[in-house]
Amino acid sequence: MRVVVSGFYGLGNTGDEAILEAIVDNLRNEIDDVDITVFSLSPEQTARAHNVKTVYRGWRHQNKEKVQALRQADLLISGGGGLLQDTYPTKFLFGPLPYYLLIAFLAKLCGAKVMFFSQGIGPVTSAWGKILMKVFANRADFVTVRDEYSKDYLHQLGVTRPETVVTADIVFAFQKKEDDACMKSLPLSADERLVAVSVRPWFEHGDYYEKLAQSLDELIASEGITPVFVPMEGHHDVNASKRVMEHMKRADACHLLAGDFTPNQYLNFIGDCEMTIGLRLHSLIFSALTAVPHIGISYDKKVESLLKRSGMWDYSFRLEELDSVKLTAHARDVLARRDVLSKKVANHAASMRRDALENIELLKKKFM
Repeated sequence: MRVVVSGFYGLGNTGDEAILEAIVDNLRNEIDDVDITVFSLSPEQTARAHNVKTVYRGWRHQNKEKVQALRQADLLISGGGGLLQDTYPTKFLFGPLPYYLLIAFLAKLCGAKVMFFSQGIGPVTSAWGKILMKVFANRADFVTVRDEYSKDYLHQLGVTRPETVVTADIVFAFQKKEDDACMKSLPLSADERLVAVSVRPWFEHGDYYEKLAQSLDELIASEGITPVFVPMEGHHDVNASKRVMEHMKRADACHLLAGDFTPNQYLNFIGDCEMTIGLRLHSLIFSALTAVPHIGISYDKKVESLLKRSGMWDYSFRLEELDSVKLTAHARDVLARRDVLSKKVANHAASMRRDALENIELLKKKFM
């Protein structure tokens, strides 16, 4: 079977690279002699990391190669992740939403089937974006989405023709390999209580940096924790982490991981922590995968949906409602009940892993 995978790959986002690794590993586990080509912004790097064929994903180069790959393909996998949204500006045929829909349309013209795979949908708020979704997304052959909200949102946008099934983020089917590179990079003692902290740049609620800093200072003083910042998107998250530490009185008690570790290395590190406090969706997914209790700060419905499924929403916050005093109290409670909550998270994660693997089973059922 020949498969082309289209997504936000080759741009250094840990969550998206984890999605690609999970897709590739599980396709190879479940389909004999599968031939995989990935559209990537860093094709050489992606080819080395995953031992796949690659084509440059942008329109500036290798358009003939894109067409050739799609003509030879049996199936285009569009996803996973939050591809179909217009948070970034959408101008006619420029922007993420037109790009992914046009790749899907091109695949149909080339005779390949199209599956929107384990996607989180939206937001799509522009009139042009809604038109594009209704015209092009309805041409897909099959759709799986990672939460019920995304299925409902598709229907609100008028995307009803392809069958749509709710599964889970494919990263819940990630195949963990032991690797302690992150831990070895830090000057830690054996008895430290590590708390993973994942932040990202955010402009609408810039005061969250200070609120988080206040809470971390209090937790260092009262609970003896060691916060370790885990940058999930390279220098963007490194800079956001430094911004939090600039507001801290006890920044000397924190550590900041480099921004160039692999998804598997970050996953292993988070698995060795007492707790995670995170904005990045996949830092919370990594926590659930490794049964680490987590407090999410939700800037998007996709984060809130995940926290409800992982059983940790009661401890978490919407970004605009973040309160440093309540965050400190919730963190103390999570640390005190760590063992009980770890079992709860593990049970929820096991269910989501089954749902994530359903993405592959449905692909086989529909297209083989």
